[in-house]
Amino acid sequence: MSKPGGTVAQARTVADVLAQSQIESVMDELDTDLVGLAPVKARIRDIAALLVVDKLRLNLGLTAQTPSLHMSFTGNPGTGKTTVAMRMAEILHRLGYVRKGHVVSVTRDDLVGQYIGHTAPKTKEVLKRAMGGVLFIDEAYYLYRPENERDYGQEAIEILLQVMENQRDDLVVIVAGYKDRMDTFFKSNPGLSSRIAHHLDFPDYGEGELLQIADRMLGTMNYRFGEGTREVFADYLRRRIPLPHFANARSVRNALDRSRLRQASRLFVDRDRELTREDLTTLMPADILASRLFDSAAPPALR
Repeated sequence: MSKPGGTVAQARTVADVLAQSQIESVMDELDTDLVGLAPVKARIRDIAALLVVDKLRLNLGLTAQTPSLHMSFTGNPGTGKTTVAMRMAEILHRLGYVRKGHVVSVTRDDLVGQYIGHTAPKTKEVLKRAMGGVLFIDEAYYLYRPENERDYGQEAIEILLQVMENQRDDLVVIVAGYKDRMDTFFKSNPGLSSRIAHHLDFPDYGEGELLQIADRMLGTMNYRFGEGTREVFADYLRRRIPLPHFANARSVRNALDRSRLRQASRLFVDRDRELTREDLTTLMPADILASRLFDSAAPPALR
């Protein structure tokens, strides 16, 4: 099993560890990949600092036990929890805390069986795949269903607890979900709560941050907002954010995908016109305004 050390075993300064592990480039990628989330990014840097200093302590014989690195990510959908988990796995791998640095993302259905004797094999198979990396359990509170006395989720939790305690030098578990539900989940499972060392809360994005996210998403797809379109999209966000099921960056991506569909339909009808690069890459105000959000007759819950 992996132990902190390896290529940075002779490091004596923080600069030595940073130079040999190259984790600063991962943290820089986190800043590049994700808009906002200043408290989360600061906490990730704090955790990275802890691991770097712990490695220096190990080199001097001052640390005997791998620190607990299991984490809880709480927040609404689309706030970057999965992306941060992937970057965290890379940091852990580069510092030698996990062997592979991969992320296995699962939900209740991947862990819990439907009949007696089904859950343990399912959970153990997932854990086997995740060893040497990070196991990311989304909506982890669905593992616990106290209202159903025949539910098998508790069996999966018990297996997880064993592995989190006994094999924490080869696996990091990150549980994620809505904050209020995760708080209730931890109260109902004190054994799990006691094994979680780091709790990170992911705030919702503000309107300005969502516009930055939209700009970045369009850039990666070789699209852009045409004249006046960004202002219309800002209006769209103001209307969409208060409605049910808003999912931050995920909702932004869905809205842009629908706008691209409308742009394609707009271009499609003019079959004989030679389309320029600008035509093919530019979203116009009409592509946003066609949303049912701007239709006063549409039910308020629509998109």
